[in-house]
Amino acid sequence: MHLAMSRDGKALRVDGQRVVALGDLGFTADLMALIQAGPAVWRRLETAAGTTRETSPNEPFGPPLSRPGKIVAIGRNYRAHAAELHSDLPTEPLVFAKFPTAVIGPGDPIRVPRTLTREPDYEAELGVVIGRRARNVNREEALEYVFGYTVLNDVTARDLQYGDKQWVRGKSLDSFCPLGPVIVTAAEIPDPQTLGIGCRVNGETRQKASTSEMIFPVADLITHLSRAFTLEPGDLIATGTPAGVGKGRKPPVFLRDGDVVECWVEGIGILSNPVRDE
Repeated sequence: MHLAMSRDGKALRVDGQRVVALGDLGFTADLMALIQAGPAVWRRLETAAGTTRETSPNEPFGPPLSRPGKIVAIGRNYRAHAAELHSDLPTEPLVFAKFPTAVIGPGDPIRVPRTLTREPDYEAELGVVIGRRARNVNREEALEYVFGYTVLNDVTARDLQYGDKQWVRGKSLDSFCPLGPVIVTAAEIPDPQTLGIGCRVNGETRQKASTSEMIFPVADLITHLSRAFTLEPGDLIATGTPAGVGKGRKPPVFLRDGDVVECWVEGIGILSNPVRDE
């Protein structure tokens, strides 16, 4: 299933160019509540028929998860990205957090507070949505705990990231976590390590890679994280970004007012957001 949220807060199932309001199927809550409802409800929604209407690729969806319980992010999880930042390869996942108040949806502006940062940067990432409570999960079973996948832009204030010596503030400014346009359920992506991923800024390709290039694959990340703390339904894992970020260019190129950032993951879609100075 491809699942989305409308701008007015209605959960939707997206079937190609058609959408079905989940309220027509007897489910009126948002996608967070759907995820928490469990597999029996998911299976019912996959097959249930409802009133459909035509949609278009430009339909303005909201963020599929407006307030994830946790956003757990992974740094330097692609070798080429670590190299472009002149960083050593991590020997275990580099874990940090983004705050849920940073989440925005497709088409929403990335609002850059220029009094705080002069170096806003983009990072296209595969987002993993947890579907079952996970604690001390074995690697062989880890993907069974995934509800689905989405596209995430880990927008980063580089000057805050490096100036603070830790990453939370520079990663968590309001609007610095665009998410969407949909969540694709795990059954449609049996292997998350085979997906193309990339980013364009004003139509220019800046990042283009494959999730096969991750140092720590999704299953390893779930195992590693669940040994430290409980992952709950609706939690979100940002799995790291490939090479090509603005900080890694020579000279560095950061986001400017009026830019349009498009992050994409194969099989999920394109997440597009304009940049606006505050």
